[in-house]
Amino acid sequence: MTKIALVTGAGSGIGAAAAVELARGGFDLVLAGRRPQPLEDVAGEVRAIGREALAVPTDVADEAAVEALFAALVARFGRLDCLFNNAGLFARGVEVDELPLEEWRFSVDVNLTGAFLCARAAYGLMKRQDPKGGRIINNGSISAHTPRPNSAPYTATKHAITGLTKALALDGRAHDIAVGQIDIGNAETEMVRALNAARADAPGAPPPQPTMDVAHAARAVAHMASLPLDANVLFMTVMATKMPFVGRG
Repeated sequence: MTKIALVTGAGSGIGAAAAVELARGGFDLVLAGRRPQPLEDVAGEVRAIGREALAVPTDVADEAAVEALFAALVARFGRLDCLFNNAGLFARGVEVDELPLEEWRFSVDVNLTGAFLCARAAYGLMKRQDPKGGRIINNGSISAHTPRPNSAPYTATKHAITGLTKALALDGRAHDIAVGQIDIGNAETEMVRALNAARADAPGAPPPQPTMDVAHAARAVAHMASLPLDANVLFMTVMATKMPFVGRG
């Protein structure tokens, strides 16, 4: 039976790379993200591999939009075997006393509430479908462990993702729903390039950080997704070897 994967934040970066790698692993794809054209571009890459792809422009922070996403998924494929809960954003790198409340709330809405809404919908579908069960992979980030400077909203939401992962992993056992988290450090994406560029241009800032090819993160996601449901990677960290973390660098 063909397996179906849903990737959020699929139009660029880790999401796009993971979607292509999942297709190489035999999954048909549902691609969700804010921007229609990048989603269609990734869908074209998936189809070139020989897998089906459905692109659904979606704001994951909008409950109605997430419901419409899952309705489109069910109408096209009938079931879901893997959700890669990847959509997220990095707020402006300012000190916390300079951060407006609306920017905090926007980060929480996308990074945490969006992950919850997609996980809730996936959990319900996996619980009801026949055969039941499936896998949810949350993108936690190295920031689920250790912050970058001036990153309170992102760090707080990513720490919260760890709690969401643990809770769903516990509750999902009864329904053959395996839930895990991947914490990715400094994959070479648009977001990390922008952070490094900002460092390079800021007087007195630390030097740009080492990065790794995003393909390594994508292959790690695909490995987690490939496991049978009686096995689970609860937490995985994949990172650029020389990035400063736990005393490195």
